[in-house]
Amino acid sequence: MIIILLLLVIYLAFISLGLPDSVLGVSLPAMSPEWLLSLSDGSLVSAVIVGCTVISSFASGHIIKKLGAGRITFISCVITASALLGISWAPAYGWLLAFAVPLGLGAGAVDAALNNYVALHFKAKHMNWLHSFWGVGATLGPIIMTFSITQTDSWRAGYRSIALIQFGLSLILFLTLPLWKKVPATHREDEGGTEKTKSKENPFRLKGVNYAFAVMALYCAVEAGLGLWGSSFLVRSRGFSIERAAFWIALYYGGITAGRFVSGFISIRFNNVQMIRGGMLLAIGGLVLLLVPGISFLSGLALVLIGLGLAPVFPSMLHETPVRFGRNSSQILVGYQMGFAYLGNTFLSPLAGVFLQYTSASLLPGAMLLLAVSMLFCSERLIALTTHE
Repeated sequence: MIIILLLLVIYLAFISLGLPDSVLGVSLPAMSPEWLLSLSDGSLVSAVIVGCTVISSFASGHIIKKLGAGRITFISCVITASALLGISWAPAYGWLLAFAVPLGLGAGAVDAALNNYVALHFKAKHMNWLHSFWGVGATLGPIIMTFSITQTDSWRAGYRSIALIQFGLSLILFLTLPLWKKVPATHREDEGGTEKTKSKENPFRLKGVNYAFAVMALYCAVEAGLGLWGSSFLVRSRGFSIERAAFWIALYYGGITAGRFVSGFISIRFNNVQMIRGGMLLAIGGLVLLLVPGISFLSGLALVLIGLGLAPVFPSMLHETPVRFGRNSSQILVGYQMGFAYLGNTFLSPLAGVFLQYTSASLLPGAMLLLAVSMLFCSERLIALTTHE
C-alpha cells in the first residue's frame, strides 16, 4: 500500500515537472507585443532556464545525499512554483530573465532526484509510465495557457494558474514526505545488466559513451526545439492563429504522453534498442511530413506523429544504460546523460531560434530533421559499439 501511494505521489511530481516546460513557447507570441520580443529574446530565456537546470542536475547528487529525494522534490516544487508566480507579475523582460534562474534550478534538481529514486526503487516498466506523466504536465501547460489567453487576453493569468497548481502539488509532497523512507532499495527487481567496469573507472572512457551523450543532447534539441518554436512556425509559416497553434503544440506533447504510456506495455514485447530505433524512425517520418506546405491539418498531424515517435527514446535510453555500460557505472551515467540532454536544450534548441530569426521560421522542419537524422546515426553507432562485447 505504501508503494502504491508513493508511486501516486511520484506521478504527481512528474506532472509538476512537466507543467512549466512547454508554456514558454506558447506564451512567447502573446508576450512579444507587450515587450517587443524577438525570437532571440525567447532563446535567451530558454538558455537561462535550461542552463540553470544543467547546473542543478550535475550538483544534485551531493544535495540528494544530504537531504534525500523526497525533500529535494518538495523544495524544488516550491521553488518552481514561486518562480512561475514571479513571472506572472514580471513588469519587464529583465524580470522574466531573473525568474528564469530559480525556475531552471528547481527543475533540474527535481528531475535528477526523481529519476535516480525510480531507478533505485522501482521496476523498469515504471520509467515509461512515469515519464508519460511528465507529458501530462507538458500537455496541460499549453492548454492552461491557451485558455487563459482566450478568456482573459493575458498570458500572465496562465502563469499564475500553473503556479497555484504547483503550490498545491507542493503541499501534497510535504504531507507525504515520510513515505519516501519506507520503500526499500531492494524493491526494484533484478532487470539485467553486467559488471562491465570497475567502480573507479572513468565513465567517460567507456566504449560508446560519447555517442550516448550525443543521442541525449540531440533528442532534447529536437523535442524542445519543436515545443519552443513550433508555435511560432505554425503562426508565421502556416498561417495559424496563436490559439490554434497552441492547440497543436499541446497535441504534440500529448503524443509524447500517450506514446510513453503505450510504450510501457509495448516494452514487454520489444527491447529497448527496438523501441529507440522505431521511435526515431517514426519521428523522422513526421518531420518529413512537416516539410509539406499547403495543408494546415497535415502540419498538425505531423507534430503528433513526431511526438509519438520521440516518446520512447528518452526513457529507453536511461533504462538501457546498465546493460550497455554495467551496473557499477549506470547511476553516474544516467546523471551524465540527463546533463547532456539539458545541454542539448541549453545550446542547440536556442541556437535554432537564432538561426530561424536570421533566416526564416519556415526552415524549422528542415533544421529539426537534420538533428533527428544525426541522432539516429549516433544511436546506431552506440548500438554497434555496445552489442555483443
